[in-house]
Amino acid sequence: MVRVTPLYLVLPLAVLAALSAGAGVFYGVVLWRIARSARTLPTARDGLSLPPPKEGWPSVCVVIPAHNEEAVISELVRSLVTQDYPRLAIVFALDRCTDGTASVVRSIVGNDPRVEIVEIASCPEGWAGKTHAAWRGVQDARAPSGADMLLFADADTVFDPGLVRAAVALALARGLDLLSLLSELTSEHWFEKLVQPAAGFELIRQYPLDIVNRAERPRAFANGQFMLFRRWLYERIGGHERVKAELLEDIAFARWLDKEKKRITSRWGVLMPGGMLRCRMYRSWDAFARGWKRIYTEAALRRPGQLGEWAWRGRLTGVLLPIAPPVCGLAGAVVRARGDAPLGWVLMGVGAASLTIVIAALSRLYRDQGAPLRWALLYPVGAWIVTRLLAEAASDLRKGVKTRWAGREYVREAR
Repeated sequence: MVRVTPLYLVLPLAVLAALSAGAGVFYGVVLWRIARSARTLPTARDGLSLPPPKEGWPSVCVVIPAHNEEAVISELVRSLVTQDYPRLAIVFALDRCTDGTASVVRSIVGNDPRVEIVEIASCPEGWAGKTHAAWRGVQDARAPSGADMLLFADADTVFDPGLVRAAVALALARGLDLLSLLSELTSEHWFEKLVQPAAGFELIRQYPLDIVNRAERPRAFANGQFMLFRRWLYERIGGHERVKAELLEDIAFARWLDKEKKRITSRWGVLMPGGMLRCRMYRSWDAFARGWKRIYTEAALRRPGQLGEWAWRGRLTGVLLPIAPPVCGLAGAVVRARGDAPLGWVLMGVGAASLTIVIAALSRLYRDQGAPLRWALLYPVGAWIVTRLLAEAASDLRKGVKTRWAGREYVREAR
């Protein structure tokens, strides 16, 4: 016998079905945009198949600002000295290091004539540590003055042996004056597996690659883990002195270029690494939380209201929507078992279809970030933690809490 579900239950079930359908639509759009970007944009690995330029390879100087990176910099150093690029120079700008960073670098590079080390004893007021170190690396070393292109990368990255060659080939082929690459992030600690994918997705949701790379009105974005400049553009900008006080100098560069696009004609692009660039951003939960709060704070232009809006939107799209499809399907099974087969089948169908789309989208997101796919099942938990970081960042701004980063404290005033 068919039992009709009471009216007082139909309304909440309808809301649940609507949320489940909304999850399917939202994550369907996410999946479509990821697929479109993958179809229309090359990855760094695609640069390996491009022919060398007819006029010969331009000279490249890699500048690495580093503050107390003894624990991680060895991998980067080895990956740089084994690059297959023919015209390469490398500068390590060691910023107020009190650990063994300098010793690690010297023990690996030995007498390699391509490598210079600049040791920096202090950071003047008005400068962020990283921007000052990068600036001093360009100003104090010999190689940057004669380089055709300048590549800035973080000390916790690791390059594939062909990465510089692939990146230069892509920049030349696409006519880019600034090429930035995203990196695949390590997934060893619990927070890297649980929270990091959601944190990365929140940032990419604000700066989708299809919009960042479009020809008309691109969204201003760059990733400081890997920024390859044509020298003329870097000098025309004014180098790192232009963004000297910024704690997120990459996006500051991109925003400045966007603002000055009528005066300085340039093209920039941000591409996926294709497995050629890896990074361990943070080695502890405390550093992870402080680091991502800093990133979100600067990405939101230090606007607490913007951070709060992102937090609430994240709770809807990252927590509530992914949970709705399995709950909808379970509710449908219960309704069907109680005798209302038509409504039960509808709820189960909506839940199953939406859950399939959500899983497909999250699987693609996790794969692109190099994160273990099984942790995608806990994505709503990671997304909730990210919304807490966003809310805390807004609160810290309002209270005037100092930002601690790379051996210094900064007062970031809310706007």
